[in-house]
Amino acid sequence: MSKPFLYGKDKLTVSKVLSIAHGQTKAVIDDETGQRILQSEQYVEKIANNTKAVYGINTGFGPLCTTTISAEQTRLLQENILKSHSVGVGEPIDKELSLIMLILKVHSLAKGYSGISKKVIDRILWFIDNDVIPVVPSQGSVGASGDLAPLSHLFLPLIGFGKVFYKNTIQNIDKVYQEHKVTPVQLTPKDGLALINGTQFILAHAVKIVEKLQSILSQADIIGALMLEGLMGSEKPFYPELHATRPYKGNIHVAGRILSLLKDSEISKSHEFCSRVQDPYSLRCMPQIHGASRNAWLHLKETVETELNSVTDNPLVFNEKHTISGGNFHGQPLALPIDYACLAASEIGNVSDRRIYLSLEGEDGLPKLLMKETGINSGFMILQYTTAALASENKGLCFPSSADSIPTSLGQEDHVSMGSIGGRKALKVIENVEKILAIELLCATQAIDFRRPLKSSRVLDKVHDYVRTQIPFADRDRIFYEDIEKAVDIVKSKKLINIVKENTLVPFSSFDDLFEIF
Repeated sequence: MSKPFLYGKDKLTVSKVLSIAHGQTKAVIDDETGQRILQSEQYVEKIANNTKAVYGINTGFGPLCTTTISAEQTRLLQENILKSHSVGVGEPIDKELSLIMLILKVHSLAKGYSGISKKVIDRILWFIDNDVIPVVPSQGSVGASGDLAPLSHLFLPLIGFGKVFYKNTIQNIDKVYQEHKVTPVQLTPKDGLALINGTQFILAHAVKIVEKLQSILSQADIIGALMLEGLMGSEKPFYPELHATRPYKGNIHVAGRILSLLKDSEISKSHEFCSRVQDPYSLRCMPQIHGASRNAWLHLKETVETELNSVTDNPLVFNEKHTISGGNFHGQPLALPIDYACLAASEIGNVSDRRIYLSLEGEDGLPKLLMKETGINSGFMILQYTTAALASENKGLCFPSSADSIPTSLGQEDHVSMGSIGGRKALKVIENVEKILAIELLCATQAIDFRRPLKSSRVLDKVHDYVRTQIPFADRDRIFYEDIEKAVDIVKSKKLINIVKENTLVPFSSFDDLFEIF
């Protein structure tokens, strides 16, 4: 176990979030942060007992912000907001996403500007430590006052309502409380509002997008290099002097990676002086296409890591005389780069499908459809139907969610981000791209086999050989969906990335660190 992470004090990163979520890092609140939370809670108690109106503490919510609430009713108000805003629908999000939401919320609240009670944060930590993870419906947030509906479902169990993932089943929270002899939390004057205002639903999805998109970007370079070898493509488009004349960070990084992957390849050397002048774009423009998607990923990662260490509820409490009702909960800063990343992911699948198509044409010594005896055998033809379908589906999913806005809250929330929809959609696109890359991996390894006895580079041969331990060469038709499933498992496992890391001794480019998660 690594050194404990201090909520509200240490800097949270994507890798740190995942480490906490996976149980590799313990996260705690130290005494200094605990005192800061208690002081903020005391500020709210004073405000609640004052006649000056402060939004959400002694007033109603949204369009009811001019309705004054008495000191006696403030606690009931906070409980009611959790109940009334729990209107989510659809399938639950993954348990891991719900857990990440809890982690992100604790870190934001622990900054000491939310006025939430320490006992509420302690209960959230109890949920995390005991693997009692609330069930959150996937639909219902417009990403405006943050993620109101999902966060309401996330925190209903605090007050004894709702369902949780517990011991590999979904259970009512009251039964779990009974087992642990724990009672529901009694909310204080700003607890409910602090809990449901925030971007943690969008942000949890963005964390997973950063993780998963990094994986498919890295594997697209590896699989693309393998396909380049199978198709006898040129390595010249990856030379550093070319990319120095157009120095985008992503382009330089991808070109360096692919050139390194091709180092000392017999296949590459065998056609060094061939008559082909240029390769199709899907081969020679990998640095530009993959690199542009890398740049989009980098923009999202930088945005996410700002948001991870921000306070996104409302109003913020600086002291008992200074509160600000603002818009830190609005999801727009995340919504735009999420849509950008969604498009970036889709393009990786789009160009991968093009390379698959090239491999089936029967050019440069490869058999048509990547199989010698066709006619009675269809070869790999229909695999490309699947990638075409997935690529097309992704194009439809690329309409930017952030381009839409539907007013809510009787016009009080007259512009909304729809970042929650963008986050869910981007993860679906990435899932589709994993499948496309898996099929390209099948085609690329098949193509490499037809280049024997020539060898590829040391590292690409190790990638090829590993795939062959899982999926044999196809000399006739078989039930290919079984091969696809195995290839998808390889992509999801990140095994290819690990093989490359273990067998690459020099950096790919000066920008390597930028494209890692820290």
